Amino acid sequence: MHRLEFLDLSAFVEVAENHSFNEAAERLHISQPALSRRIQKLEEILGAKVLERTTRRSRLTPVGRDFLPKARKLLEDYESSLVGVRELATHRKGVLTIACLPTAAFYFLPSVVREFNTAYPGIRIRILDVSANEGVERVVSGEADFGINMVSAHHPAVDFTSIYRDPFVLALRQDHPLAQKQRVEWSDLDDVRLITVSRDSGNRILLDNTLLSAGLHLDGFYEVQHLSTSLGLVESGLGVAILPSMAMPGPEHEVLCQRELPEPRIDRTIGLLRRRGESLSPIAELFIEILLKRWN
Repeated sequence: MHRLEFLDLSAFVEVAENHSFNEAAERLHISQPALSRRIQKLEEILGAKVLERTTRRSRLTPVGRDFLPKARKLLEDYESSLVGVRELATHRKGVLTIACLPTAAFYFLPSVVREFNTAYPGIRIRILDVSANEGVERVVSGEADFGINMVSAHHPAVDFTSIYRDPFVLALRQDHPLAQKQRVEWSDLDDVRLITVSRDSGNRILLDNTLLSAGLHLDGFYEVQHLSTSLGLVESGLGVAILPSMAMPGPEHEVLCQRELPEPRIDRTIGLLRRRGESLSPIAELFIEILLKRWN
C-alpha cells in the first residue's frame, strides 16, 4: 500500500493552483512524468480522481475541490512543525520543566534562571517545587526534563550527579539562650521545644537515620509538613529546628540565626536527576551548563 508523502501533496496543490502540469513541474523542479506519477499515486491512495487533464489545462474534480483545502492545511502543519523544531534546536522557543526541591528552588535557581533567560529569552521555564519523592516521580514519568534533588531520593530509572553538600544546622532566634553559646551540644536540645518536619520527609529520614547510627534520638514537640513552616514557628519564638542550611535566610535576617551542630555531622547531597539511558534536550543541557558553572 502506498504511503502519502509531502511531495505528493505539494504536487497536487501546485497543479491545482496553476492549472498546469507543466508550470507545476517547473516550480517543483521535477519532470512532468515524475509529477504525473505523484498525482497518480495520490489518486490511488484516495481511491478517486482529483484532477482532470486536458491537452492544455487541468482542472479539479469534485473530489479534488474537496481535498484541496485539506491538502493545504496538511502542508501548513508540516511546515509549521519544521519551524517549531528549528526554533527549538536554535534555542529560540521552547519550554523547560525542572522538578526541584523547594529549598533548592529558592537557593539554586533564581540566579541561574536570570542568566539563562538573558541568553535565551524565548525559552519558558516551568519549575515544579515538589518533595524529594515526588520530584523523582516527575523525572521518571518524563513530566520534568530533569530534577534537582537529594541523593537519598534514589530510583533505578534515574542517574544522580552531585552538585552541593548542604549541612544541617540549628535554626533559632537571635535572642534564644542557645544563640549565646559558642558550641551547641545534643544534650542542649533536651530542654527546648524542637520543631520537626513529618517522618515521611526525606530530610527527616536522613536526620533520624544519622542520629540513630550514633545512638541519639530527638523528640519533636511540634511537627510540620514544610521547612518554611518550621522557620515560621522558630521566628515566632515557639522553639528551635534542625534543618538544611539551604533553607535558612541570609545572615542579615533581623530575627533568625543558625548554629553548627556537633558530631555526628549531618548533611544532604544536592544534585541533578536525569532519566537513565536518555539524552537531555539541547535546552536542558544549556540550562545545566549554566547551573554547574555557577554552583561548582
